[in-house]
Order: sequence, then C-alpha cells, then structure tokens
Amino acid sequence: MRLDNRMAIVTGAGSGLGRGTAVLLAERGAHVAAADLNADGAAETAAIIREAGGRAESYVVEVTDAESIDVMVSSAVSDLGNLEIMVNNAGVLDGWLDVDETDMELWHKVIDVDLTGVFLGSKRALTEMLPRGHGKIVNTASTAGLVGHGGGAAYVAAKHGVVGLTKQMAVAYAGRGINVNCVCPGAVPTSLRDNSLAEMGSHKGIGNEEALRAYIPAGERGAIEDIAAAICYLASNDARYVHGSSLVVDGGWTAK
Repeated sequence: MRLDNRMAIVTGAGSGLGRGTAVLLAERGAHVAAADLNADGAAETAAIIREAGGRAESYVVEVTDAESIDVMVSSAVSDLGNLEIMVNNAGVLDGWLDVDETDMELWHKVIDVDLTGVFLGSKRALTEMLPRGHGKIVNTASTAGLVGHGGGAAYVAAKHGVVGLTKQMAVAYAGRGINVNCVCPGAVPTSLRDNSLAEMGSHKGIGNEEALRAYIPAGERGAIEDIAAAICYLASNDARYVHGSSLVVDGGWTAK
C-alpha cells in the first residue's frame, strides 16, 4: 500500500491522530502538508517526518475560515505538488454535554470545526482534484456519527453530519474520479479522547478504566496507528472501488 510521491494534506496534524496519520502517510511515500491551528505542533510533525527521511512542510490553518484554507492549500500545492489526498481531520470535543447543558457558543464551535471544517476543506480540495479527474478525500468522523451516544449533543450532531456529507460527496463525485470516504474511530489514546473518556466516566459516576471496559467490547483502546492505517488504506489505490464508506475502527463497540 504505497503512496509514493503523492501529495497529502492533513488538517489537525499538530498532534494526536493527525500527527500519526501524517507520519504514516510519509512512511508510505507521500509528500505531506501538516496543517494545524497550532503552528508549533504542525512544525514538529513536519520535522519528525523530515528526520525520518520523508518530505513534509507545515502550515497554519483555521479550518472554519475559507480564506485560511485557500491560502494553506495554495501554499502546499506550490511547495509539494498537486493535491492528491485530502485528510480532513481537525476536530474538537464538547464535554459530553446534552442539549440542555450546551450553550450556543459551544454548539457553534463544535459544528464549525468538526463539520463546516470538513465541508470547506473538501470544497477547496475539489478545485484541485476535479480538473485532473482523480483524488482521495478522507474525513475523520467518529463512532458518535453512527449512534446516538459517544459524545455530547454538538459532537454527535457534527459527526453524523460528517458521515452524511461524506456519502453525498461520494455519490456526487465517484463518476468523476474522486473517492470520498470517512473513518469512524472509537476510543484511541489522544489527548482529546482521553479527556472525553474521563468526562464520560465522571458523567456516569464511574472511573476512567471502568468507563473504558464498559465502552469497548475488546476491553482496550486502539492505537493511533490503527486509525492512521485505515486512513492510509482509504487514501490508496487499494480502495479504488470504495466510495461513501464509513470505515469503523472501534474494538467492536458499535457492534453491540
């Protein structure tokens, strides 16, 4: 599953799953644009890739702002070549808050980053991909995008939106050479998800590890590399006939 000399943009690449995905894409031969609101985090990811012999540049991006995305994509194309893989990964959580607990500021923040950010990133990527008739868009959704729990009201709504948007784009662009899919991670050890799991345990009056055992049939969290490998698969030619898929990597939780 090689991705030699293909240019890939990863948003939210400054830490966690975004960093893991950027590094694995580079290990498989891609030229990586590590984009994040955190300039230092993005630069560190790019440095990790370059130190391992890969090619990478870092960029600052605000995924809720179309102009910021446009500048980032244009710069990445100028520096690294034609955009072939877009990984819309940037995201935030909502503290497992239900509707009556969610204020409008939090609602808009989560929807703007987790859903509108995917829309804007995909929209800009398509301007690069459609004229050439090929490309891969991979969106980070969540198991919370498939069921009615796994997060609070804003997060669940946003991730359901990502799943739906992925399917709509897949239908719209499959005949034009663009594969659009998403991954639906369960609990993986990132700072965001660790905080979320602790919040879930607190919400339910149980400890973090008890929450973990109750949450995942496999009894353990997956690794970042498990999710990154799924993203790399969807970004590769091995997934040439995969359109509109929600690839679940969750230790069996949604199978319950």
